[in-house]
Amino acid sequence: MEKQMMKQRFGLPPMPPIATGSAGKRKHLMRKKDYSPLHWDKYFERKHDVITTAGNSFRVYERGHDGPVLLFLHGGGFSALSWALISTEVTSLVRCRCVAIDLRGHGDTVTSDDTDLSAERMSSDVGDVVLSLFEDNPPPILLVGHSMGGAIAVHTAIRGLIPTLIGIAVIDVVEGTALDALSSMQSFLRGRPKIFDTMDKAIEWAVRSGQIQNLESARVSMVGQLKSAESEETGAEELEHSHGSSTDVITEEAEDDCEGDNQRSADSKRPCPSISPSPSSGSTCSSSSLESSGLSSSAVHQGHKYTWRIDLSRTEKFWKGWFEGLSQKFLSCPAPKMLILAGPDRLDKDLTIGQMQGKFQMNLLPQCGHAVHEDLPDKDVVSWHDLRALEKQTDNCGTQRRSSTGSQLVGY
Repeated sequence: MEKQMMKQRFGLPPMPPIATGSAGKRKHLMRKKDYSPLHWDKYFERKHDVITTAGNSFRVYERGHDGPVLLFLHGGGFSALSWALISTEVTSLVRCRCVAIDLRGHGDTVTSDDTDLSAERMSSDVGDVVLSLFEDNPPPILLVGHSMGGAIAVHTAIRGLIPTLIGIAVIDVVEGTALDALSSMQSFLRGRPKIFDTMDKAIEWAVRSGQIQNLESARVSMVGQLKSAESEETGAEELEHSHGSSTDVITEEAEDDCEGDNQRSADSKRPCPSISPSPSSGSTCSSSSLESSGLSSSAVHQGHKYTWRIDLSRTEKFWKGWFEGLSQKFLSCPAPKMLILAGPDRLDKDLTIGQMQGKFQMNLLPQCGHAVHEDLPDKDVVSWHDLRALEKQTDNCGTQRRSSTGSQLVGY
């Protein structure tokens, strides 16, 4: 009676009927997950193809314009797009510049020998890219590397290839556990799908398998891990055709272009990039109206299948070189250090002793997978709060010497 009076007085609508359908009907009402790929400019502000003195072309994505540089090195099989979400998070906290590189043999980087993935070669590549980007006046640089990229970051630091290095952060790679895992690595790689019907299917597999637990990150990151099984065009380049953006080329000399010494390798299927600037995250483009800034399956070439950009099984001869002696090299780096792990069981003896002696700071982020920075970008950037101290010190000066910043970079 009271309910009836309330309805008459306030005009309340009748209660909806209680669902009595089957579980299948209820499942139909659930919102379907969107596995469509996301374009890089939702996270990064610009991209460049950086041409080094050796004529190699390295794809670089950036966010931010000044302040200290966070130089991101991705893991084996990943790409620079792996750092998309965390670049957005960190630049929202402090004034800095995020620079993410497609390493040799990965993503949209093209070199004279994409098969040489030795630690010495790849660390030299990092030094070459820094030289091409900043020439003789590099800003303070913090190296951040995940898995294989973490090992390369350590090799780069220990060789002194970055003169303004102010810190190094290594994500989920430890010598002992890495070497132990090598014996089963080929079996793991054989267990992955070789072919995907669409990019969407590849993204869905990455999330469902746990390779990348964060759906949003998988939607942008997996694009850099794929290529067309037929034309071998990379996923990122194919996405550009629908998105309508272009690519910058940065060389060490203004007169360099896509011909002559800096020409891309002949076996590259990609066209020479234009020199016009790429759109930033705030620009308009032909696909801006697509829902959630993603591209539906129909917006990308879906008439062919996709495979992995790099065949990691063929890089086995370089694996030990990445990880052997890594713990001692890491501890020997003169710059402040941080180790970010998905669990404490990953520590080996040398790092356990070093951690007890306070030689580096360790952050544990459980409840995530190997791709820590992708799974929990908002948690991972808690580590970057200490960049505020560095930001204040670089407000009124140019290049900051490591000796004057190291003691202030709390947490590294």
